[in-house]
Amino acid sequence: MGSEFDVIKRYFDRPVHRKDVLKGIGDDGALLALPPNSELVISTDTLVCGTHFLPEIDPADLAHKAVAVNLSDLAAMGAEPAWMTLAITLPGEDPAWLERFSDGLHEICQYYGVALVGGDTTRGPLSLTVTVHGHLPQGKALLRSGARIGDWIYVTGNLGDSAAGLRCLLGQLEADDESRDYLTERHLRPRPRLLAGRALRHHASSAMDLSDGLASDLGHILKASGVGAQVELSQLPMSAVLKSVVTPEQALELALAGGEDYELLFTVPEAEKGALATALAETGINHTCIGQIVAGEAIRYQNAGEPVELTLSGYDHFKESE
Repeated sequence: MGSEFDVIKRYFDRPVHRKDVLKGIGDDGALLALPPNSELVISTDTLVCGTHFLPEIDPADLAHKAVAVNLSDLAAMGAEPAWMTLAITLPGEDPAWLERFSDGLHEICQYYGVALVGGDTTRGPLSLTVTVHGHLPQGKALLRSGARIGDWIYVTGNLGDSAAGLRCLLGQLEADDESRDYLTERHLRPRPRLLAGRALRHHASSAMDLSDGLASDLGHILKASGVGAQVELSQLPMSAVLKSVVTPEQALELALAGGEDYELLFTVPEAEKGALATALAETGINHTCIGQIVAGEAIRYQNAGEPVELTLSGYDHFKESE
């Protein structure tokens, strides 16, 4: 495999086509030009083999997911992605793995217009740390703390597919080939809702991406905003594929607490509902109103207007190891 610098040059140092990259890979640091009157948005995620991804995952899928989950964070803040760094720890020499991983990495970066501008390589148990940098106009960032009583709660896309896809990969869920392919694709190759995030800048009062599960992530918005929520279970968007491979109860559990949907969760004032529908229609991304912000600090669930008692929690890295 050669030295660290050989690995970087062979697999990761490729031409950069962004004019705002003044100096990328090859120096002590990247030199980047931020657009005028803009703010920088930075997000970092670490993925550890056996904890965040299966050891047998296709390296191209791993590369896609490592970048996509970070871009989802930028989408949730309404940011435009621009630059990325990668710190990768490798257990040993595997040129075929590196070739496929780096090809997948550059493919998704090229698709979303992101430049890889630096990082680090080390030897040890396989893990990845991706840091993405984006920007947006000053004062336009979407935060978790802006939800107000009376705002409507929305999500993009469908919920629960990714968690079902993971169960398929683990052999915990049986499905026909077509359904399995759909669900595992949703798990392995999430699609960051960047267009929706930019559209929400002018209409949403708060936002975040769904990584740990709706029940957990909505709780983060409520805590940051000092409010409560009422969620209508019958309105949760779930795909026909998910409903065909699990029971209604299982589908509901996956939609609320399965995690790794990487859809957007956001709140919108009543006065912005019409404009929101127009803005998101132009992106082609489906969105569903699932409830409303209310007084209090907890989530109250109902089904067709009738109260429902549920105890749910999303993924927690440290609880898993207790």
